[in-house]
Amino acid sequence: LAYAVENQQKQWLYGGYSIKRRIKMERTYIKDIKVGETNKVKGFIENIRDKKTMAFIVVRDITGKIQVTIEKEKFPEIAKEIEGVLPHSVITVEGPVVANEFVKMGGVEMLPEKLTVESRAEALPLGPDANIDTRLDYRWIDLRTEKNQLMFEMQTELVKAFREFCLERNFIEIHTPKLIATASESGADVFELDYFDGKAYLAQSPQFYKQMAMASGFERIFESGPVFRAEKSNTNKHATEFTGFDLEISYIESYEDIMKFEEEMLAYALEKVHAKYGEKCKEIFGKEIVVLTLPFPRIELADLYAELKAMYGFEVPASEMNDLTTEAERLCKKYAMDKYGHEFLFVTDYPKDKRAFYHMRKDGIPQGYDLIWSGVEITTGAQREHRYDVLKAQAEEKGLDKDVKFYLEFFKYGCPPHGGFGLGVDRLTMILTDYTIKEVEFLFRGPNRLTP
Repeated sequence: LAYAVENQQKQWLYGGYSIKRRIKMERTYIKDIKVGETNKVKGFIENIRDKKTMAFIVVRDITGKIQVTIEKEKFPEIAKEIEGVLPHSVITVEGPVVANEFVKMGGVEMLPEKLTVESRAEALPLGPDANIDTRLDYRWIDLRTEKNQLMFEMQTELVKAFREFCLERNFIEIHTPKLIATASESGADVFELDYFDGKAYLAQSPQFYKQMAMASGFERIFESGPVFRAEKSNTNKHATEFTGFDLEISYIESYEDIMKFEEEMLAYALEKVHAKYGEKCKEIFGKEIVVLTLPFPRIELADLYAELKAMYGFEVPASEMNDLTTEAERLCKKYAMDKYGHEFLFVTDYPKDKRAFYHMRKDGIPQGYDLIWSGVEITTGAQREHRYDVLKAQAEEKGLDKDVKFYLEFFKYGCPPHGGFGLGVDRLTMILTDYTIKEVEFLFRGPNRLTP
């Protein structure tokens, strides 16, 4: 048995018979192009200039762009293949890549010996100045831009870093149900749906099941998954479905342990995103990815309002001072930078009527916090009440004891002290890019948007 390789053919010789098999050329991503060698590139046509004797095509894949230069007289079959082809068509190109100092795109060009149009695009139904609703109607086309693809690459790195940080600290990843039997948490702003002979609801958060995992002895868990809110809010930061990154930790001493964990996790993740995409983010979005200093500043809600009044003359009616108003939340961006030189701010000591019934209380004060980044709330976190009798009383106080009967069962048979938080992945992406919630979700869902 012997073999020989010649002209991209493999010839096997056995018993006087020969079988020829063409060696398949593997695709090369544009970022990995080898100059001076034959490469095979696949991607969308970003731009095409079809002249009498020459044609110039800019091909883009997820990693970059390259100019393809076609000599029509030398390759008439390629010239025929590209007749009438429009941008956004998909092509496969094979040929040598050579250096050319006159080519602005990286100083190299591909000289194709073979070109196949895999999919011919029609004229696009939207232009570069299309409004957001039109762009969302054709989201699969809208997503083809370098900005949008970078945004999702950054989001991928962010969530990957969250997972790494947790897995390195003995966490278990779980996946909780999104179909639930009762309206969770407050009982409001939930989507109801028919479920065989009864009713079901889409989960507002994995909160109850995260805590069930603590009662199960899992000690440390996290989840990344969809969250549903039936809120008729038409703002640049609200959606009816979004992606949350939630975690829960057992055997904590106080909610300070949760705040410390969150600030360290965010610092770790943003450093990872900065290292991989910092320069490109600055180039494409004009944004610096913040490198965080620890600890994050902390302030009680009442003190924050006093500071906002003293520093900026900002006041709200007394009836609104038991929660952080939208205007106050936005002003936190300026306050945190002016006061602490920091983009993040923990706000604590909310009154009990503005916190969930399952937050532990100390001297009547819920042991939790909100985390504000650049004037946007990205987290609510807390130590949870793990004592059955106290938790049951707090649920009764809010009139929820019957609705959350199944949840209260988790605490009747022993449960360690615990706490946790949830992060909105989409809101984090908003702040990293200065885009709106409609633009940072792969497919936005809102009061007036259920397609595509």
